[in-house]
Amino acid sequence: MGGFDFSYLLSILLGVIPSLLCITLHELSHGYVAYKLGDTTAKDAGRLTLNPLKHLDPMGLLMMVVFHVGWAKPVPVNMYRFQNPKRGMALTALAGPMCNVLITVVFLALYGALFLPLRQSAAGDYLLQMILLTARISLGLAIFNLLPVPPLDGSKILLSLLPDEKYRVLLRYERYGSLLLFALVATGLLGTPLTAVINAVYRALIPLAQGTMKLVEMLFYR
Repeated sequence: MGGFDFSYLLSILLGVIPSLLCITLHELSHGYVAYKLGDTTAKDAGRLTLNPLKHLDPMGLLMMVVFHVGWAKPVPVNMYRFQNPKRGMALTALAGPMCNVLITVVFLALYGALFLPLRQSAAGDYLLQMILLTARISLGLAIFNLLPVPPLDGSKILLSLLPDEKYRVLLRYERYGSLLLFALVATGLLGTPLTAVINAVYRALIPLAQGTMKLVEMLFYR
């Protein structure tokens, strides 16, 4: 192939595939919970789908591949279709990060279960790296989106706890949150503390993979 560097292509796929999986399930969770609570906006827009192209924001995907934090195209939600708008919006917002936490737990357990049978080959090692990176990216996406800065999910959860009068006032300024968020990321003020939190939570969850690995070893390798 004329010296084509396949390792470069594999490194790109190693970041892109987990990122697409994490953002797709994140946005699908928002839309599904909204649908179950009575809002069909996401369904009507064709966003209740596992097709990642429907949820893709190119810049957000690039941020996830490079920095392991980013965003997708937001699922449309009409909070006034909920029986209780504030509660419905909070549950819908919470669904995305909680889905990502679940992905992290499942993929760490999967890593532990598959480590012994896959570690013997280059292809198996690559798959293990992808599984572990998926867990890491998903956790980063969950924690990043829980920040109380509009338009992230954490801001919608926080707003739901406020009295109705303040809730309506702050909604008017929600669009300016994107500028604040961009400034925090661009200046690096957000990077260090966010990475520290993600690392701490990730280290706390690593025993899940280790425990699963020991269980598999005890059941099948003794």
